[in-house]
Amino acid sequence: MTNPQIDYAAMAAQWRAERETTLKASRTELLAQLRALGISEVTAEYEGYGDSGNVEDVTVQPAEVQLPEALATEVGDFGWSLAYHHHPGFENNEGGYGTLTWDIALDSIILDHADRYVECSHSYDEGL
Repeated sequence: MTNPQIDYAAMAAQWRAERETTLKASRTELLAQLRALGISEVTAEYEGYGDSGNVEDVTVQPAEVQLPEALATEVGDFGWSLAYHHHPGFENNEGGYGTLTWDIALDSIILDHADRYVECSHSYDEGL
């Protein structure tokens, strides 16, 4: 019986490329919808820990523009996916959080992300 070798690096690269393609398509679609509503900026706050997480809040500028609920969900999903693409696994253990700020006019995104971690300093002395 033969055991085929799996090229994990190649698989990871392929998955990354597929995610990039999906993100680009989502971004293009959302950008057109947001511009059509007269939105100049989108902010999405996300939080992840304990193997789960979600987008906590999506806001837009100008504030008087009402973002339809379905579109707000799509924007939140895009924000989560983009954060995950750049910081895979951030929802694990102590997790991470951040803010995505999207300048719609310039189509420029700032991702301000922080990872939490536990630090431990240990020493063991015997026979002192």
